[in-house]
Amino acid sequence: MKNWKSILVLSSQSLLETMQIIDSSSLQFAIVIDEENRLLGTVTDGDIRRGILRGESLESPIIHIMNSDPIIATEQDTKKYCHKLMQSKKLKQLPIVNKQKQVIDVLFKDYQVTPINDNTVILMVGGLGTRLRPLTDTIPKPMLKVGDKPILETIIESFKKCGYTNFILSVNYKKEMIQNYFQDGSAFGVIITYIEENKRMGTAGALSLLPERPTKPIFVMNGDLLTQVHFEQLMEFHLEHKAVATMCVREYEYQIPYGVIETNGANLVSIKEKPVHKSFVNAGIYVLNPEAFDYIPQDEFYDMPTLFEKLMAQENVTAAFPIREYWLDIGRMDDFERANKEYNM
Repeated sequence: MKNWKSILVLSSQSLLETMQIIDSSSLQFAIVIDEENRLLGTVTDGDIRRGILRGESLESPIIHIMNSDPIIATEQDTKKYCHKLMQSKKLKQLPIVNKQKQVIDVLFKDYQVTPINDNTVILMVGGLGTRLRPLTDTIPKPMLKVGDKPILETIIESFKKCGYTNFILSVNYKKEMIQNYFQDGSAFGVIITYIEENKRMGTAGALSLLPERPTKPIFVMNGDLLTQVHFEQLMEFHLEHKAVATMCVREYEYQIPYGVIETNGANLVSIKEKPVHKSFVNAGIYVLNPEAFDYIPQDEFYDMPTLFEKLMAQENVTAAFPIREYWLDIGRMDDFERANKEYNM
């Protein structure tokens, strides 16, 4: 029996507080109430990420981004009706309210603790890792150890925790070290096959080497990232937005070290002292539908941003999934040292 009372959130609570409640409950859902326990709305992980994309602060009250018109049932409705409603509307949760609209129960769709998902995960692990020399003179970057295991093993384990066990590794530099370590994946409880890049192909170009076109959405991820992104949430976000391609993004901020001047002609209008600018940048994790492969040329260098630009130019639906979890690109020596100090699955 799930403790639905643990996912009740007051309308005055912040996005950050709600995120923590959603993550700690593992139910990926929260119900917003007033002081009298009356239902005001609901919030999902996707609602929070969309709010972040719109520029909402983590300190904003959750009422700013909640769904204020959720599907609900009443105490007069039968269990049979409620289950039919959940099935027809494809709901994972259904709040039950009394005549005063107070929450008295929540029904949840039954699911496995660790679902089995057959979407393929393609990991790009063929890079030279030149910025990490001399460490990468003798070992490929994905095989560098963070903690007591290679970066690539940690990535595979994080997908496996979300139920994804089908992997294709795109290899090149010192490929034998990767293939000898992971082999067919059976020792790690997964299935691993390999494609080999004989030249630089780019993140998207390497996908043209796949022996057959996928029939379901696939993950594509750089093999030098450490993250605690919940990949099932990413896939749900992608499907919910009916996107052909989804790019994970993260917020990047930088401070201009000078006073920024705004003028109107020759007149000084304002001075902003050392302002901080925020932008979303590519995080190196993607979900692609099979139809995205129609835009990938055969046996050519083709990077993922180029693919997204092509998809957008052809008016395909593309989505941005903001990462709010831990994320680190191990591109330089100080990144590698930082990862070994702070990363802990």
